[in-house]
Amino acid sequence: MAEPARQTSSAEAEPRSFLESLDQVSEAVESGAGLPEVTRAAGRALGASVIVLDAAGSVLAVACASSEDERAVMAGEAGAETAELLVADAPVGQLRYRARSEPPPSALLRLVGNLIALEVDRAKAPERATEAAVGDFLQDLLGRRLTDRENIVARASELGCDVNAGASIIVVRARPQGPEEGDWRARVLTVAERGARGVERACLAGLAQAGWMRHGRGPNEEAGGRLDRELVILTPGSDASGAKRVAAAVLRELEAGLPGFTVTVARSRHAQDPADLHRAGAEALLAANVAEARGVIELSFEETGAYRLLLPAMSEDTGELEGFFDETVAPLVAYDEQYETELVRTLETFLDADGNVAGTAERLFTHRHTIRYRLERVKELSGLDVGSTDGRERLSLGLKAMRVLGIVPPGGPAHERGAEAGRVPRERKDR
Repeated sequence: MAEPARQTSSAEAEPRSFLESLDQVSEAVESGAGLPEVTRAAGRALGASVIVLDAAGSVLAVACASSEDERAVMAGEAGAETAELLVADAPVGQLRYRARSEPPPSALLRLVGNLIALEVDRAKAPERATEAAVGDFLQDLLGRRLTDRENIVARASELGCDVNAGASIIVVRARPQGPEEGDWRARVLTVAERGARGVERACLAGLAQAGWMRHGRGPNEEAGGRLDRELVILTPGSDASGAKRVAAAVLRELEAGLPGFTVTVARSRHAQDPADLHRAGAEALLAANVAEARGVIELSFEETGAYRLLLPAMSEDTGELEGFFDETVAPLVAYDEQYETELVRTLETFLDADGNVAGTAERLFTHRHTIRYRLERVKELSGLDVGSTDGRERLSLGLKAMRVLGIVPPGGPAHERGAEAGRVPRERKDR
């Protein structure tokens, strides 16, 4: 009698495991997290490395252990298999997979493949516009060379994006922590766009010149003074929920597909009127600059605190903001750059420590006399005394102007995990 009982227990365990595996993929589909998350769930369910391609052979989503693993699965090496993805007998793509141990049950593979096929068909984007056309549109839109609502809607429609109900802007920054071969910026764009379009197929992702909103020396400036370009994602929708999901998907995809990169994802508020997308772009850029100053990887405009008050000065005319920076903190930045000192960092830490010299010295692992000497140099160079309320307020606003403009002082900030004893985070709260 014991043997039948064991057989019943085993028979019950197998369907439960099968259904639990299938449920992982179903939950990812129902959550609306997008094709990249569905593909990762499929990889876990099948116990395999997985790549999803469309009917033209373009990679839509990847769930592999490494770049070498991805290469082997794509090439069909070392036991990699291919399954056609069909919807109503019409091919919509391929599922390429390589089991990590035992091959997945054929029934589970078929059902998972059907779910992915439906997701691919649902998320199948309109014919992709050229990268240059998208970049030009975003540049014109955010640079305010395109301001008429009807023209904005028409040009977006030509690129397969309906912004009649409004849209949000996301700014993405990803930089390698070490030397990278090849055009890593193109890889960042590809991975970020893949994550975005997996959630919202009509998203437009492209590179726009950073100068569309600010000037001066910022985190994206390259040799020769040329401003680098920002990776911008326009997400259509009637509210902010879609952009929030897109931002989360982009972050997941970048972290999974680009290990060893420092990532920042910043999001604007929803712009109900397409004519307000210029303002949304300024919000996303401000959030990105503040996020990098704080050393955080994801930030919305609503979470920038007092920095929001500086948005009009940033989006309308940065001249006033730059002038205030020049009158307060710029001499400290120049001095640090010339003599390799740490006046800006000391000032930031002093304000963060509520003006306490001993607390500043403790945080910087520096003697109190050294802190006092540096603060005297701050007074000499800026003409502002940190011992006075007015001096502290003006210097604090000067630091905020520096961050909003995207100006990074010499030596930082460092963003690698484990670098907390160095220059991150630059601040713990708004002042």
